[in-house]
Amino acid sequence: MNIQTKQFGEFTYIDEGEGEVLLLLHGLFGALSNWEDMLGYFKKKYRLIVPMLPIYDMPLQTAGLEGLLAFTEKFVTALQLPLPLHLVGNSLGGHIALMYALKHPTHINKMILTASSGLFENSMGGTYPKRGNYEFIKEKVEYTFYDANIAKKELVDEVFEVTKSIPKCMRMVAIAKSAQRNNLAKAIQDVKLPTLLVWGLNDTITPPYVAHEFNRLLSNSQLRFIDACGHAPMMEHPQVFNEYVEQFLKM
Repeated sequence: MNIQTKQFGEFTYIDEGEGEVLLLLHGLFGALSNWEDMLGYFKKKYRLIVPMLPIYDMPLQTAGLEGLLAFTEKFVTALQLPLPLHLVGNSLGGHIALMYALKHPTHINKMILTASSGLFENSMGGTYPKRGNYEFIKEKVEYTFYDANIAKKELVDEVFEVTKSIPKCMRMVAIAKSAQRNNLAKAIQDVKLPTLLVWGLNDTITPPYVAHEFNRLLSNSQLRFIDACGHAPMMEHPQVFNEYVEQFLKM
């Protein structure tokens, strides 16, 4: 699939399809391409919008969850997205989605979280990226998946290019630390939105027990596991992931 991006002011994003809006938020090392299979599956029935989060470009003093939440709020307003919308978040994107839901519950119809941070995460396997060390970056990208073959050379190269930049690394580390500080265990008990949790049974970054804890704390949630799957179910098992999401949206 050839992904076409759009530009509106400071925002770079994908806008595909028509219908109810699915707003998709990627993770810390994520990119617009992470949602490629979901775009292909849903764009005939829904309008899918994927903003490129300014993880590597935002001012260092605002590099954190609050800054990314403010960016998301500004994006929704600037594009005049029809509300309520469906909000989907992977990893760090799920964390931002939860913060958005806490602040703007009436803006969301349904929420889908997959391998979300917000309670616990073993970011990058417990270590931060070593600048200029390709094998280290390759190992850590592979750590994201159950099947290391999913970590194609293009994906490793993309992350490696980012980690070669000291300013980008500084922002990335600041955001990762902000995510670890922003534990939402108490706050999200107030979230009553219909929520689908889709988790890899072999996720080592936000392990399965994290999914069970989200399921316990989010009173209106349902949990689906995918076997032989790591931290990015929508990339590793897109067909199963999309079917779970489709069933949930039709309920």
